[in-house]
Amino acid sequence: MPSDSVLRIVWIYPDLLSTYGDQGNVLVLEQRARRRGIETETIHVRSSDPVPESGDIYLIGGGEDRPQILAAQRLRKDGGLQRALAGGASMLAVCAGYQIMGSTFGGEEGQPVDGIGLLDIASARGPARAVGELVAEVDAALGLPTLTGFENHMGVTRLGPGVRPLSRTVKGIGNGDGYEGCYAGHVVGTYLHGPALARNPALADLLLGWRVGQLAPLDDSRYEALRQERLATVLAD
Repeated sequence: MPSDSVLRIVWIYPDLLSTYGDQGNVLVLEQRARRRGIETETIHVRSSDPVPESGDIYLIGGGEDRPQILAAQRLRKDGGLQRALAGGASMLAVCAGYQIMGSTFGGEEGQPVDGIGLLDIASARGPARAVGELVAEVDAALGLPTLTGFENHMGVTRLGPGVRPLSRTVKGIGNGDGYEGCYAGHVVGTYLHGPALARNPALADLLLGWRVGQLAPLDDSRYEALRQERLATVLAD
């Protein structure tokens, strides 16, 4: 638990990377923390602002090519995110934000663009856009239920030995290699929108637990019923 008992959630560059409703991930974390009596403070960091190093959970979302390139440039120059994660903070990086965490990603014309090197991954443009529902079985080490979400990207992501696949794709494209996303330490990268944490509250609790410790259980029966309905519908197609 943070020493001052306030959980700091940092939403990175909403002016650049918030195209697909990924700011909903912030709202889910706030709600699930507060339902357990955990006070939260959310910091919205615009691309002109320095990234604070005092956060507990950092979130970054998806966006288009030019904002993604600009975000990568500014994060490399700033260095605050890198220092925060080195100090033990947790992170969820989605889609364009996921690609930025790696060594390179595909630019507007498919040219390689430098990422910030926080994850041992490299991304490039794939042969076709991946659009649609995605279902994936999570690495057993994380103890999470099946992931569900929506993907909309041109990326193909290669995982290096420094990361583990987050999940194995049952339906959808994900990284393009039979897996979806990756994780290393307390950093999770994924192509899942939806928002990801709204459709997968157990993933939100994983991020919270990494910073807070043991979490009190919540009655998620209504959410789980919706999850199961969505999974059944998608897998029946």
